[in-house]
Amino acid sequence: MDAHKSSSLGLPGAVIIAGAIIAVAIIWTHKPTTVAAPVSPAAAALTDQTDIPPVTAADHIWGNPNAPIKIVEYSDPSCPYCKMFQPVVKQIMDQYGPGGQVAWVYRHFPMDKPGTRSDGGILHPNSGHEAEAFECAASLGGNTVFWNFVNAFYAATPSVTNTSPNGLDQTKIPAIGKSVGLDAVSFSDCIASNQFKDKIEKQYLSGINAGISGTPYSVIMTPSGSKIPLIGYVPYNTVKQAIDTLISGLNGAQ
Repeated sequence: MDAHKSSSLGLPGAVIIAGAIIAVAIIWTHKPTTVAAPVSPAAAALTDQTDIPPVTAADHIWGNPNAPIKIVEYSDPSCPYCKMFQPVVKQIMDQYGPGGQVAWVYRHFPMDKPGTRSDGGILHPNSGHEAEAFECAASLGGNTVFWNFVNAFYAATPSVTNTSPNGLDQTKIPAIGKSVGLDAVSFSDCIASNQFKDKIEKQYLSGINAGISGTPYSVIMTPSGSKIPLIGYVPYNTVKQAIDTLISGLNGAQ
């Protein structure tokens, strides 16, 4: 896409184009989420007004908290498509994070509730426990260790499939924590305390209230308040093209 052309459109036009880029990619390359996608692919062509809570200092933020573009992801540690999407967003942050243009916000949406599977069962029984490990990493090590743990976790965990329904051996979680500098005993004690269960449940319910029913579900947010949904796994080149368009629109609005 011609950067000068998208710049001349300003941010509103860039949002429409970015949404269309993502919509086309979802139509042609969309891989289904762990459950039915909450928004039809065609709907992604338009700006989504999903009522997710605003980003605050209480969120887990990788990058500049004041970045003009934020990717807010609702994720499940046991979700195979979250595992696939993880390196996509990491690559985006490696490129745009240092310049303060894009920030990544991680929120919990563990599918460990009855009814999350098509037969009424529990889709990912370990995901709540794993989400608590994420929170303990943040509590004991701070924001940098949180993100190091998230990246290490998704790199280490096997995809949850019909043949490996339990995913990661939960006894291996302390070793992942140790690999990012956490004390294994303190980390294990924190997880066992369930002290972050209510926080995780609150984030899960915020997703439910916004109409989210599958993972990963991400939203690109712009300074104007526009929201563009990324439903399920979306390839790197598509996300990059959409972000480049938005950045050009922001530059054109200045």
